[in-house]
Amino acid sequence: MKRRVLAGVVGGGCVEARVAAVAKEVGRRLARAGAIIVCGGLGGVMEAASRGAAEAGGTVIGILPGPSVEDANRWVTHPVATNMGHARNAIIVQTADFLVAIGGEAGTLSEIAIALKIGKPVFSIESWDIPGVRNIADPDALMEALEGFGLRGQP
Repeated sequence: MKRRVLAGVVGGGCVEARVAAVAKEVGRRLARAGAIIVCGGLGGVMEAASRGAAEAGGTVIGILPGPSVEDANRWVTHPVATNMGHARNAIIVQTADFLVAIGGEAGTLSEIAIALKIGKPVFSIESWDIPGVRNIADPDALMEALEGFGLRGQP
């Protein structure tokens, strides 16, 4: 059996409604294409992407910073409590096949930096514009860019 694609989705814990809508659509499309979402499991972009994926029947792994699985947003299907704080960002990146950064703050930047350091592809929708990161306009363009990852078409 072929392993499913693990799509890392990262971004700020507190976001505007417009950014949350983009994250939700990204989560939905990735799940419908067969990917498993890997995220930080809390609010903001993480919650919106989790919700989009869950509503599409997908699977969400939430790598949590604290000691309790109860901290996960309600859309996470598999919470992982690390009690590692921001160090859990390395686990998210290491687990994912690629990273999609949507908006974001310093924590998002750390995830991008780790991904670039270990050679993971990073796609950005309105996130950090730095060398090595592929800027993507919207969820449609993201799914086109991900065609080489074995996802099942564009839902």
